[in-house]
Amino acid sequence: MSRWKGLPASLDHRVRHLVVQLRRLKDHSGLSLAALAARTSYSKSSWERYLNGKKLPPRAAVEALARVCEADVPRLLALHEVAEQAWNAERPGPPAEKNEKNETAEKVETAEKPVPATAVPPATATATATAASPPSGRGMPFGPLVLGALAVLVAAGAVLLVARLWQDANGIGRGAGAAMTAGGTGAAPAFTHRPGEVFGCRVQRSAGALYAGHSRTDTAVLGSGASGWDVVEAQCLLRHQGYDPGGVDGIVGGRTVRAVKRLQATFKLPTDGIVGPDTWKVLRR
Repeated sequence: MSRWKGLPASLDHRVRHLVVQLRRLKDHSGLSLAALAARTSYSKSSWERYLNGKKLPPRAAVEALARVCEADVPRLLALHEVAEQAWNAERPGPPAEKNEKNETAEKVETAEKPVPATAVPPATATATATAASPPSGRGMPFGPLVLGALAVLVAAGAVLLVARLWQDANGIGRGAGAAMTAGGTGAAPAFTHRPGEVFGCRVQRSAGALYAGHSRTDTAVLGSGASGWDVVEAQCLLRHQGYDPGGVDGIVGGRTVRAVKRLQATFKLPTDGIVGPDTWKVLRR
């Protein structure tokens, strides 16, 4: 622990508070004045003047000491700002001749003493340069931000447009399959059919079963004249299995009934032309 000299009695209490805090940091770090000089860009004699209240340390020196000692930099800089106001208030006008001589001597001493390239930690050097440079007010230009946001919006719109065109091209613009749940209880849109309208089939295998994207039922009973998304699903699966039901229009007509009977005959099921649980099992496998 260093044995510090008493601070001048005329020293303002705000400056005194800053110097005491800097002394404590230096003592806590275990660094000597020489070691402190080796790790900052300020000489040993400069630190001796700063820490004995003979000269107010510059802001960059306070920041350098805080970083070397891993202290709270913003807090110390705030103390320095208050101390600087008090110091300048007591010394109005241009600096005295004595201070000018001290400053000149300090610069000469610093110039004569070579500072190793690694003496100043990168973080300290960067922070010191940042503190010494006045804020330029330049940030990221506003124009590129706006253009970037517009580019993202345009790209998202293009993706949505392509997806919609793909759905329309496949006849599933009304998307019953998108509302179907695994249990067949999803809230599908109401089935409506316009004359001559046909629906797309997109048969895929999921969990070992075939689905066309319009219904997930395997228990619905569909006889002649039935209509709805379950019929569309059955017609798609019939076509996929090689039994042409005619147009995939969601209505069980004569061609759909005949296609169901051919399927049932192939798999030795009762040929009643009605799609029931047993026929669904064949359609989905």
